[in-house]
Amino acid sequence: MSHHILIIEDEPAISETLIYAFKEAGIPTTHKLLGSDAMVQIKQQSFDFVILDVDLPDMTGFDVCKLIRTESNIPNLFLTARNHEIDRIVGLGIGADDYVTKPFTPREVAANVKAILRRTELKQNTSHKNNQFMVDDLANRIQYRGQLLDLTHYEFLLLKTLVHQPQRVFSRNQLMDIVWMNAENTLERTVDAQIKALRAKLRAVDMQTEAIITHRGMGYSLQA
Repeated sequence: MSHHILIIEDEPAISETLIYAFKEAGIPTTHKLLGSDAMVQIKQQSFDFVILDVDLPDMTGFDVCKLIRTESNIPNLFLTARNHEIDRIVGLGIGADDYVTKPFTPREVAANVKAILRRTELKQNTSHKNNQFMVDDLANRIQYRGQLLDLTHYEFLLLKTLVHQPQRVFSRNQLMDIVWMNAENTLERTVDAQIKALRAKLRAVDMQTEAIITHRGMGYSLQA
């Protein structure tokens, strides 16, 4: 499978070596110096992976990652000169798949990227099917019994969480931590409201099946 990688890095010495490393691996790349330019490019073109520097001239890599996550779940990797644990926690917490601290070798980064792409493809080919559900992470879409659901951003994240681990009972707090990780002023009743909205959309497809189960005093699960 052919891949296309977007590199967001303002240091020529680093970007040039990365571009060369991926060229040797037979993987085409597009390079942008600024986070804002990269976001324009992402809206115009499809990429399979994003490599981004934490310290960019116009915005932080963390900000770029947050913007990307509003559009898609494309896998990404941070490059940074920082070696603080809190930066790694923040990066991974907002949706990064890996975090590489400078100095590094281009081959190391390329190997990490290829490993993440393999895991992503494996998940798409196997674990994204659960009875009547099919999840497309890259397009942020879910099909139920062959019908594409019209979901909001949070509805997609919530249903995806349940689909990936059927029969597991998630408490409201667990769902808030996973789905509304960066949302402010989120209350437990937000989870209940989103579950209600999801159930209505699932029932519109199949009135006979109750896909999402309520466990009183515990939380919610997806029926396997």
